[in-house]
Order: sequence, then structure tokens, then C-alpha cells
Amino acid sequence: MYVVCKEHVELAIDDFVDEYEEAPDIVDLKETKFSDWDPPVKCAECEKHSEYLIV
Repeated sequence: MYVVCKEHVELAIDDFVDEYEEAPDIVDLKETKFSDWDPPVKCAECEKHSEYLIV
């Protein structure tokens, strides 16, 4: 699972495919709310606001 900004989506997809050998689901964090989990505020790769969840 990767939480990233728009700039790092491709990198996260590549990392996911390398690790799991299948295509990930991409969740837009602006449109999705989780009842039991708050996603990290910052991108896993930089200091920008996180926008996507790659799972």
C-alpha cells in the first residue's frame, strides 16, 4: 500500500507491480472516506499532500 501525491503515482504503481506482480487499485483520497483509518497527510515520497492510495 502506498499513499502518494499526484506526482508520485507512477512510481508507486511501478513499485506495487514489482512487489506484487499484479496491477493495483488506485483510490482518490479526495473522493473516498474511511471509517476506521485516516490516511497519512503527506506523500510517502515527498512533503506534498497525499492524494492517492495505491493498493
